[in-house]
Amino acid sequence: MMARCWYAYKGTGNPTLSSSYILLSKVKPGCLNGCIVCAIYVPACGVTPSSPLPSNIIGYINNLLASCVAQPQVPAGTKFYVYGKAD
Repeated sequence: MMARCWYAYKGTGNPTLSSSYILLSKVKPGCLNGCIVCAIYVPACGVTPSSPLPSNIIGYINNLLASCVAQPQVPAGTKFYVYGKAD
């Protein structure tokens, strides 16, 4: 299984592009829900996530932007891979 890392959204640029993220240093983000992307948890750990982002992560980002809650939401108890923040 490939290692996963947390990446913080820089706050500018398209949140579905890997170039819009920076690596978080072994710390889980302090955000969870909100209508702005906060962080993503993806395979392969480099300075930026691999490009392009996995299609499931892009779907989760779009779902977060529409629902303002961490994704994925189903099935219940699933680990969240996309976190949001209020502002």
